Amino acid sequence: MSLFEAVILGVVQGVGEFLPISSSAHLVLVPWLMGWHYAGLTFDVALHVGTLVAVVAFFWKDWLILMHDGLLRRRTTEGRLFWYLVVATIPGAAIGYMFEEQAETIFREPLVIGVMLIIMGVILYLADTRAPAYKKLEEVGLGESLWIGLSQALAIIPGVSRSGITMAVGRMAGLDRETAARFSFLMSTPIIFGAGVMQLPKLTPADLNLPFLVGVAVSAVVGFLSIKFLLRFLTRYSFGIFIWYRLILGAAVIFLALAGIR
Repeated sequence: MSLFEAVILGVVQGVGEFLPISSSAHLVLVPWLMGWHYAGLTFDVALHVGTLVAVVAFFWKDWLILMHDGLLRRRTTEGRLFWYLVVATIPGAAIGYMFEEQAETIFREPLVIGVMLIIMGVILYLADTRAPAYKKLEEVGLGESLWIGLSQALAIIPGVSRSGITMAVGRMAGLDRETAARFSFLMSTPIIFGAGVMQLPKLTPADLNLPFLVGVAVSAVVGFLSIKFLLRFLTRYSFGIFIWYRLILGAAVIFLALAGIR
């Protein structure tokens, strides 16, 4: 892998992991459109490590409070939220483990990705425009956490978007846009950590080359900026720009796949 490819894919991961546009879809589509070879397991790990660094760097104070209260003061708001996040993580982790092989094969077809980009765009539109918005983070309960956690399992299909589906279900559960995004980002921490840890034993010291390090650094910096951007953006605007992007990209991918252009 060239350093140019490492930078581009690092940017794609950093943006796509946290904006509701599906990083896994873009990590398939960009090489497909550019004629690049699959980067391989090593670079997948690098990208996950980078986005883990991003989310931990942004929310480290939140996680210190959550873990402290979750273990020592479980009846506080933060203590309960910690365990809700734990519960919400389990379905996505379990289903991701069971369908890992399918995620690396049939789910990676561009036509499937194009269709899922559009379907998820419609779901996000309906959730964002028709759901009430009255709950803040401290009001999130076990029921909402379970629904959001279950929905996260669908993100194994490229094009769905982990952040997209969890924010959409959060909006359906009554969370305002910023709260839905913040809960989604907090819930992403153990999932991204688990995805990286599962692959680490397969790496060798020779895999830790310059493209690997560049991928980690770029996805970390871009991921941090993406989190900061989206949380500010959603205090003033809707998900509309991301919905239109998904619909247009999905239609273009379907056209290219069916026409055999790529």
